[in-house]
Amino acid sequence: MSGKGGKAVDEAPAGVELTTMLSERISVDNSSKETKITAAVKNDGSKESGEIRLLVVGFDGLSVKDVEGCAKIPRNDLPDGSNSGFSCTLGELAAGASTSYAVTATYDMSKQGKICLPVQAADGTKTYWQQGPVPFGTNNPSPNAPATPLLLGTDNRPVTPDGDELPRTGPAEQVVALGAAGAALISAGATGVWWSQRRPARKAG
Repeated sequence: MSGKGGKAVDEAPAGVELTTMLSERISVDNSSKETKITAAVKNDGSKESGEIRLLVVGFDGLSVKDVEGCAKIPRNDLPDGSNSGFSCTLGELAAGASTSYAVTATYDMSKQGKICLPVQAADGTKTYWQQGPVPFGTNNPSPNAPATPLLLGTDNRPVTPDGDELPRTGPAEQVVALGAAGAALISAGATGVWWSQRRPARKAG
């Protein structure tokens, strides 16, 4: 498990230190395109976290199909640039405690694929920690093998449907585009606007 690509966003409550981790290696079935990923949240602080939730969001070639015990995010509520996502209600995470989730996804090896794990206040107003969008990929595609191993933090070198590698210019352009989408998610997540603005404002009284 690795926290690669993680960063603090909004300030967490005093004594609370939230982080996430993802599988360092995954294997994609070249026939079904399915893969399994483990996502974990930990409170390294000295106090309970308060009510929090974890989002598991897919980008481009990586689509999140299911997260055990979590609810699918409606398409019109997804962060900009993402294709799929689930919201996991953690409640309060005790000091030193961690929780992990089994993620089922598909990976289109002809594209780049990234995943993002924001940890938010339960109402979505603050994003305390965000891992990603971080890529899973390989520099040595193996389309003719039963499965392709991918590494966290490695940009994928896409292959065409007939097994040939795409020209170098293709992946570079895709990385730039995904990088822009990732930056948009981070900047929006810092204020929680991308999530909270989709909800009607509650009037006091």
